Amino acid sequence: MKPKILIVDDDQGTLASLARAFALEGYTAVTASSAAKGLEKLTEEAVDAVLSDVVMPEMDGLEFLARVKERAAEVPVILMSGQGTIATAVRAMQLGAVEYIEKPVGLERLLQTLKTVLRLDRLQRENRELQKYWQDELALIGGSQAIAALRALVERAAPSDVPILILGENGTGKELVARAVHELSPRSRQPFVKMNCAAVPAELVESELFGHEKGAFSGAVAQHRGRFEQADGGTIFLDEIGDMPPPMQAKLLRVLQDGEITRVGGSGVIRVDVRVISATNKDIDTLLAEGRFREDLYYRLSTLSVKTPPLREHAGDVPALAAHFVEGACRRNHWKPRRLSPEALDLLAQQPWKGNVRELRNVVERLLILSDADPIGAADVRAALPAAAPTARSASPPAAGSLRDLTDAFEREVIRERLRVAGGHVTNAARSLGLERSHLYKKCKQLRIDMREGT
Repeated sequence: MKPKILIVDDDQGTLASLARAFALEGYTAVTASSAAKGLEKLTEEAVDAVLSDVVMPEMDGLEFLARVKERAAEVPVILMSGQGTIATAVRAMQLGAVEYIEKPVGLERLLQTLKTVLRLDRLQRENRELQKYWQDELALIGGSQAIAALRALVERAAPSDVPILILGENGTGKELVARAVHELSPRSRQPFVKMNCAAVPAELVESELFGHEKGAFSGAVAQHRGRFEQADGGTIFLDEIGDMPPPMQAKLLRVLQDGEITRVGGSGVIRVDVRVISATNKDIDTLLAEGRFREDLYYRLSTLSVKTPPLREHAGDVPALAAHFVEGACRRNHWKPRRLSPEALDLLAQQPWKGNVRELRNVVERLLILSDADPIGAADVRAALPAAAPTARSASPPAAGSLRDLTDAFEREVIRERLRVAGGHVTNAARSLGLERSHLYKKCKQLRIDMREGT
């Protein structure tokens, strides 16, 4: 996208010549013949930089600069004047101008100044965005070597457009890494679209990915844009890619090779520009050895592989993570700020955390609900740990109801718990229950269970 420059000058000849010169250099020039009109232009459209004369009737360049900084403080402003003084230049810099140039100015110097200003602004903006992201609630928190290396890899990979395969156990933050790559990439203002390949019935995966035309199959009552179309220009995150049905693996490979999709029931080819990030908690080497995952698709998806470490490998980050989750939960729910005692943090750090960071976050939020203490102590932590919580099998049955109602209630509770433990991974939940995945889908539909409850 061409950088857009707002040029403000009361001299029409200057406006025309600068606009023409900037256009030849690959910029989009927006012109205004007065400071007031320049402010109107700023209201109407976003610009990457402002170039303004100082001496103008009604509102001079210094007042215009101050107004610009009130409305769009991050936009760099270059001032130029043929009647400049040292005092004017100093005042301009105090008000926030990035450069002050005396007229007459050579075009070559002006273009070089603009290029330097835009480059510096881009670097500063990227640095601000980077700092803001890592301070955000969803940031990769921790000072361990493992997390520092993961952050560094994300920052290095984000600006490129290569496919990334994220490997790691459930609850280790694979989606978090995918979102970080997207947010720190040039595609950050475009869609981030995700699909859990294990949570979609095999017969619907193609429609979900590539869309379908009206009447393509029973129930297709309207045209549907698939995830790839929805993500056009942005990023698609294919979670649990190891559970993608083999026939769909071949179709996905063709899309990745050609950048083209065809909706189910359609004949037209649709070009898409999408960065693909995928993830799995499976042992990818085992899947390849057993022929359950295409080797050519693996190489296409894994130009760069990223491993999210289990929490047991960076247990020293537990106190920082727990404090972070406390602060975030209090802010989201508008609760008064609270904290965990050193003893509580030590106890949390000693836990095995089989569910990794997701389990830790659940326990912290449970603590805030169950305890009124501030600071929250070790006794509160013991009461909130999963081992202390009653299970579905140990809970007392309802006092009344038909046998069918009681059975349904018990099955509903067990399935919900298995989905929660599996982190929403339908195949793993079905396996733990001794069911086929299709049978679990039918059960959930029959019992009116939202299968997203475990995610």
